[in-house]
Amino acid sequence: MPFSHHSHSGQFCAHAHSALEDVVKAAVAKHMQILALTEHMPREQQDLYPEEIDQGYSEKVLLDTFCEYYIEARRLQQAYMSQLKILIGMEVDWIRPSSQVFIEELLSRFQLELFIGSVHHVHCVPIDYSTDLFREARSISGGTDERLFEDYFDLQHEMLLALKPPIVGHFDLIRLKSDNPDTNFADMDGVKKRISRNLAFIAAYGGILELNSAALRKGMKEPYPSMEISKEFLDLGGSFTISDDSHGVDQIGSQYRELLDFAKQVGILQITYFEKGPSNRDVRFPNVTNEMISISRLESHPFLA
Repeated sequence: MPFSHHSHSGQFCAHAHSALEDVVKAAVAKHMQILALTEHMPREQQDLYPEEIDQGYSEKVLLDTFCEYYIEARRLQQAYMSQLKILIGMEVDWIRPSSQVFIEELLSRFQLELFIGSVHHVHCVPIDYSTDLFREARSISGGTDERLFEDYFDLQHEMLLALKPPIVGHFDLIRLKSDNPDTNFADMDGVKKRISRNLAFIAAYGGILELNSAALRKGMKEPYPSMEISKEFLDLGGSFTISDDSHGVDQIGSQYRELLDFAKQVGILQITYFEKGPSNRDVRFPNVTNEMISISRLESHPFLA
């Protein structure tokens, strides 16, 4: 039962490509059985990305675009219900404390079925968009990757405490533009303490860590989160799901074979997935349940043949 709990489209995300319906069609063609649509939440005017500014976006345009996304996602959910189970959600961007009010308003306004809790900014500066912006954030942190890593995981902890997201997105995204993207945070005691604190909190409230193959697609040796972090979360009794974090039809299920090989190396035996049903984990989403499937069953599916 292949699935992805993290996806985007060029129709509703300026740094992606492909229409949302084409993303759904690609998932059907590849025999995927569950697909969560998780376009980015709208952000404040001061947080627009460069390509959004170039295209004349505004805070209002982002909100209108999200409304259009929700309507289209509901249409597709019904239109393809016999071929694909579609869940409708969003990826939240925790930037500053005021993000909480905005996110809670969105959760109240739209009948979503899940959301991904992510951090893409530190000191209100994007840390995965470009090397130049990563360095800007690093400079504010004090000039070293280590200090920026600490600030990232502190901000992530703030997000976790406030939202308790059902899925925690690309846990160690901060590695991507760093001097050593494949770092295991060796000799960074302050960073490791923050990682352990965050993992323990996620495990305690029942959050799910996504194994995100986008890191592999971008040339990193391990997915998000790294081997060391994944093993620590597993030792805590934590649960994992899998996601491609696709930004277009060509990335649906990308690097899933490598992702499952990685999961086996970690020692993960079962993967959690979300689908429609009476809630058994998060009361905020009463019509969504969590189920589990073995790695061996996933590997035998035609999707990975």
